Amino acid sequence: MKDTENAKNTEEYFLDIALHHEDPAPPLHTSIVLFLMSYCDCKSFKTFLVTPEDDHRISKKVFFPSNLEVSTISRKDLPGIVRKCRLPAVIEASGAFCRAGLAVVLRHIIQKTHVADPSRKDVLELLGFKKTCLKACAEVSQWTRLCEISIPLAVETFLKDPSAAIPSEVLQLERKLGESVRVHNDDKIRRQKMQQMKSAETGEGKEWRKETAQRNPQKPPSLELAAALSKLSIQDLPSKSAREPAHIRKAKAAELPSLEHVFAEGLYFTLTDVVLLPCIHQFLVALHKVSPEKIYGLPLILGWYERILQVQGVKKAAAASNITFLQFLHMDSQHQELLPSSSIETEEKEIPEVHFLGGPRPTMTKLKDHGVEAVFSPHPCPSQTIDWGSLPAAVSPAEGKMSSDRALRKQQQLNNLLSVVTNMARPGDTIVDFCSGGGHVGIVLAYTLPSCQIILIESKEESLMRARDRSNGLGLTNIWFVQANLDYFTGSFNIGVALHACGVATDMVIEHCIAARAAFVICPCCYGFIQNTVKTTFPRSCRFQNVLSYKEHMVLCRFADQTAVQLPAERRQIGKNCMGLVDLDRAWAAEQHGYKAKVISMEPESCSPKNNMIVGCPN
Repeated sequence: MKDTENAKNTEEYFLDIALHHEDPAPPLHTSIVLFLMSYCDCKSFKTFLVTPEDDHRISKKVFFPSNLEVSTISRKDLPGIVRKCRLPAVIEASGAFCRAGLAVVLRHIIQKTHVADPSRKDVLELLGFKKTCLKACAEVSQWTRLCEISIPLAVETFLKDPSAAIPSEVLQLERKLGESVRVHNDDKIRRQKMQQMKSAETGEGKEWRKETAQRNPQKPPSLELAAALSKLSIQDLPSKSAREPAHIRKAKAAELPSLEHVFAEGLYFTLTDVVLLPCIHQFLVALHKVSPEKIYGLPLILGWYERILQVQGVKKAAAASNITFLQFLHMDSQHQELLPSSSIETEEKEIPEVHFLGGPRPTMTKLKDHGVEAVFSPHPCPSQTIDWGSLPAAVSPAEGKMSSDRALRKQQQLNNLLSVVTNMARPGDTIVDFCSGGGHVGIVLAYTLPSCQIILIESKEESLMRARDRSNGLGLTNIWFVQANLDYFTGSFNIGVALHACGVATDMVIEHCIAARAAFVICPCCYGFIQNTVKTTFPRSCRFQNVLSYKEHMVLCRFADQTAVQLPAERRQIGKNCMGLVDLDRAWAAEQHGYKAKVISMEPESCSPKNNMIVGCPN
């Protein structure tokens, strides 16, 4: 009975496999997932390598970890929701809940391992302080994008031509490792480092240095490395039986020495190191074959690579994954002079901090002088509302943990979105609720449009699981759940909706809908969080770009957030006009891609301070 129950709860993991000529090879994302599985040594994973078609060449070359059971599956045989996502992906036994994307899948493996074996606190600590390591989506976080997407892609490109220049992404990591480290509660470690440095100057501390030298005859560990390894339970930090001297305790924070990188995110071994290890390993192996002298132009990466070897469990996982670490990389004075430090500079430029002076009136006047004013189209169905009393309680947002007033406003917001979507939808349509949160929009759509397939996409696991539980309670069968960033959903759909998509998320949803030639109904939010990203820049439309600079557009965005009910009426009206202009820019950008788009105010406007809707349909 227990085995049957375990089988029902077993999740299935799907990883890509590349087939080049006669030999199959794993993409770096697949290698990273397999390495983490081997490091976690959890036996509850049912793993499939996905081939483009029925192809059994994979059996000719074994590259996956020896301690894992891995099967193959053809892409055409994948579960329906997995086919709509980029791999890697994992699907629950129910077939309705899918997690997609490298960081999401890796974080889930860690959590599942710890649930299966709570003693594996070393695995849980891979998620870092507050369990947020690589949690921010790559669309807006430069660090997540570098580790999750940019470095793997750059290394895969480099492997095709190792004689090429060192990728700029690798050089960016080298520079990152040279920055000073700030960690939670680092004041104590920095004071210990100051005391160690003072002791070295006065001749004290010789006994400790002798002890550490005996443990590591090559090089005694720095205080940072000792702190990092003590957290990994390999060795203890030097004990301090007495209090620090007064001049150490009273030293100001600005006087304390900075901490150096031990691992990728600072002092402690995290998921980021797991992601980077297979990438940097393959890069170093390829580089050594063609230009071994270039390796020593990356001293910080080499130091990081060597320190990874000291982490308990890494060597075992690497051996199981057929990773043979390079052993010749210890830096010496001869190699340090091979390349100047300037050789690791990159062309990356930081986005300058924008300071805003004055109010939005000069910007609004400038637009008006060019014939641009906030225009709100009539609501297509202002009187159409949902009969909430006839629906099961679990369908209504009032079922959630919110006040009666807020629940009423949420119902009014849903009335607006769903009235437009319902008039657009046709039987058999696929409707995607982006940034779905707890499923307020998607669950009502699934219940009221049983002939349509509803997909909820949300990056926050807790919110999506609440939506799944509500859906299960209603017995809905036309709904899927995808925990992923937007870029990892690649399926076709007919209508995209989003209620209060924060900041640039609104623009990302619109771009996703345009790429799928799908209609969209979106209520924006958090205009003050709008900023240029790797993929999205502002202003959006040519008409706004011809009039406003980025800085001027940001003035509109900042004041568009000033629509709270407690503000004076005149100030709220200015905020409403700024909201209208920002969203008009978005609508015009969609029209440049062959859409008919308009900006509408929700009815009643009091349902939310952020009461705009952008509605677009492909011509």
